[in-house]
Amino acid sequence: MSKSKGNVLDPIDLIDGIDLESLVKKRTAGLMRPKDAAKIEKQTRKEFPDGIAPYGTDALRFTYYSLASTGRDINFDVGRIEGFRNFCNKMWNAARYVLMNTEDQDNSTDYQLSLADRWIIGRLQQAEKAVTEAIDHYRLDLASQAVYEFFWNEYCDWYLELSKPVLWDDDAAPALKKGTRRTLVRVLEATLRLAHPLMPFITEEIWQQIKGLAGAKGDTIMLQPYPEADHSRIDETAIADIEWLKRVIIGIRNIRGEMNITPAKHLPIYFNNGGTDDLRKLNDNRQFLAKLANLESITWLEPGEEAPMSATALVGSMEILVPMAGLIDKDAELTRLNKEIDKLQRELEKVQNKLGNENFVGKAPAEVVAKERERMADMEATLGKLSQQCTTIKAL
Repeated sequence: MSKSKGNVLDPIDLIDGIDLESLVKKRTAGLMRPKDAAKIEKQTRKEFPDGIAPYGTDALRFTYYSLASTGRDINFDVGRIEGFRNFCNKMWNAARYVLMNTEDQDNSTDYQLSLADRWIIGRLQQAEKAVTEAIDHYRLDLASQAVYEFFWNEYCDWYLELSKPVLWDDDAAPALKKGTRRTLVRVLEATLRLAHPLMPFITEEIWQQIKGLAGAKGDTIMLQPYPEADHSRIDETAIADIEWLKRVIIGIRNIRGEMNITPAKHLPIYFNNGGTDDLRKLNDNRQFLAKLANLESITWLEPGEEAPMSATALVGSMEILVPMAGLIDKDAELTRLNKEIDKLQRELEKVQNKLGNENFVGKAPAEVVAKERERMADMEATLGKLSQQCTTIKAL
C-alpha cells in the first residue's frame, strides 16, 4: 500500500473523520500515476459514499491491537473500528450507570458481597491473568480480546443487570447494597487500569471521575499500579452458580425469541428432572432469575409430578419448561424442536464416527476417549427427551 498509489487511509481521518470531497481530493493528490485518479475517485466514492465518520483515537488503537496476531495478512476493515467505537461508548455508558448508583451513597465498609459480586470479582482475577499473560508474550490481539470479552460480555451484559435486583430492591439489606455499590465501582476502576495501555484516553477520563469512589489516589491513571490477579479471590462456587443462572436465563430468552413472546410478558416456568445441586442453585438465585428473566412464577417439579405441555430448554439434564397453553404455536414449537434434534443428531454422528475410528480409540488418551463416550451418552439421552417432547406436542 502506498499514498502515491491512492490506496491508503490517513489514520488522522479515521480518528477525526473526513467528508467525501476532502477524502477524494486527498487520495487523488500526488499520485505516482496521475492517470489513475479517475479510477481511484470512483472507487473512493463507492467505498465511502458519506466520507469517514470520526471514530476516535482509542477505537483506532484498539482495532490495531485486535489485528496484531502472528503470521497473518491484515485485511483492514473500517467496520471493525466502528465496532470498537461502540465498545468505547459501552464503557462510557457503564461508567454513567456506576456513577448514578454510587455517588452520594453510603459506601462505608460494613458491606456484604452477593453471589453476583463474588462472581464478577473472580472473573476479574481471571481476566487480569489472561491480559497480563498475553502482554508478557507480546500477544496484544489476545490482550485486547480478553479485555473486550470481560468488560462487554461479563461486566456490562451480566453484572450490571445482576446488580439491579439488589440496588433497586427496597427490601434488600443495606449491607448487600453497599457490597454491590463497592463492587460496581472497584471492578470498573480495576478494568480501566487493565485497559489503559490499550485505550489511554477514555480510561483516563473515566478514572478521573470514579477514583475517589473506588478509593484510588493520585493525579493520573498512568501512575497507578497495573492490576495483578489474586487467585484467593476466585470463588469457584460463585462462578459455577452464576454460569448455571446464565444458561437458564439464556434458555428462557431463546424460547421467548423462537416463540415470538414479548420480553415484557411475565412467564410461569417449571423446572423438571433437576438434581439436588440444581435445586440449591435455584433457591439461591430466585431473586436474580425472576427479575432478569421477567418471570411470573417458578415451580420445581418433584419426581413423578406431571409437567404441563411446554416449550423446553435444557441445562444439562434439567428441563426448563414454559407452558404452551395460550402461549405457544404448536407448529412453530415442533419446527424448533426438529431443528434442535437435527443439530444434535449431526453432532452425535461426529462423535460416533470418532469413537468408531480404531486409530482414535487406540491412540488417544483414555480420559479423552472416556469423555467422548460420556458426550455421546448425554447426546443420546437428550435426543430421547426431545423426541418425546415432539410426540407429546403432536398429540395435542
